[in-house]
Amino acid sequence: MFLFHVIVFHEKTRKKKRKAQISLYSILHTHKDFTSSLAFSSSFLWLVSAAENTRENKMDSSNEPSSFSSALRIYMDFNLFLSFLGCVSFCENSNGRVHLFALQVCLKQTSTVSNHKFQSIQVIENPTPDTNIIQKLEAQIPTLHYPKPKTFSRGECAQTPVRFFAILSIQRSGSGWFETLLNSHINISSNGEVFSPSDRRKNISSIMKTLDRVYNLDWFNSGSKNECSASVGFKWMLNQGLIEHLKQVVEYFNHRGVSAVFLFRRNLLRRMVSLLANTYDRNAKLLNGTHKSHVHSQEEAAALSRYKPIINTTTLVSDLKEVEMDVVKAIKYFNSTRHMLLYYEDLVANNTKLNDVQEFLGLPQMELTSRQVKIHKGPLSDFVKNWDDVVNTLNGTRYQSFLEADY
Repeated sequence: MFLFHVIVFHEKTRKKKRKAQISLYSILHTHKDFTSSLAFSSSFLWLVSAAENTRENKMDSSNEPSSFSSALRIYMDFNLFLSFLGCVSFCENSNGRVHLFALQVCLKQTSTVSNHKFQSIQVIENPTPDTNIIQKLEAQIPTLHYPKPKTFSRGECAQTPVRFFAILSIQRSGSGWFETLLNSHINISSNGEVFSPSDRRKNISSIMKTLDRVYNLDWFNSGSKNECSASVGFKWMLNQGLIEHLKQVVEYFNHRGVSAVFLFRRNLLRRMVSLLANTYDRNAKLLNGTHKSHVHSQEEAAALSRYKPIINTTTLVSDLKEVEMDVVKAIKYFNSTRHMLLYYEDLVANNTKLNDVQEFLGLPQMELTSRQVKIHKGPLSDFVKNWDDVVNTLNGTRYQSFLEADY
């Protein structure tokens, strides 16, 4: 459990002597529900506290409000309560006195602040923060950004915060299906495999320029929503320049506040079958002379699944191990980055995993849908021509479980 205390001291007014009032605000959250309770509760405290003007004192209309006060009113006017995941703001004036401000926002807000003013507030106690708790909270809360695109103006959406993410995966691991699910969310824009063309990843400089275009909202394709998108990202395969430049990419992600979503398959043998079948169809074009990596009907799926690849059993174990090591290496490097790890099998078997993804991205829960249809259904033995050889090769190895049905 995390317990936060904000102690506020209301000064005596000049006109009337009043006893100092001490207000104690305690916010109690569990680690798991911290983000969601802040973002979606009907009324929450913005981890900052403000002194209300007493009933006897009314706002002097002649006094020009401070820029900070104006900014707060603007935020309230536009009902940006879903944007604030909590922060504390301490401002020091010329007298050296510390001011601490707060905003309380409700789901059903009908008017702006017109009868309040900020009073001088003194912090009674400023305990040393627990760095461990702060680090855990920062890992839970996605970073908010306010991009300024070069190619267009965000207009009224300029104050709409954006969260950055990247889907890190390997081919034929369900990333295409997963991305269509994300893009069915009204607030998510995921821009596909932006590093598929080799010229965008020929060196670290071209990679950084491409990343900047995506996260500055200057990237346009069918996955782009509009200037008010609340979460923006793309999918990146490990073999598209990512493994070669892991250190620089991790530094970039940490600097820009990009959250990583890893998506892999537990059963790497099933992934290999899908990869071999897809590679074959690039040339064969089984669907009326057209190659399709993803299909949207059972008829198309059945046509593609008729092809049975022959697996090279001589290199099978080493091939599986190589993919496994790349996955482990990537996850290890991104350990310092805000990330979550997903497996395709879990997403297929448990739809609630998608709720975890939306919570991780700091977005309101929605039902996510996709038109894509799975191609290879059923036991792997139905889709491999030399299945007996594969069984003999993997029996007694660490990969023997891949021979069994996984979902």
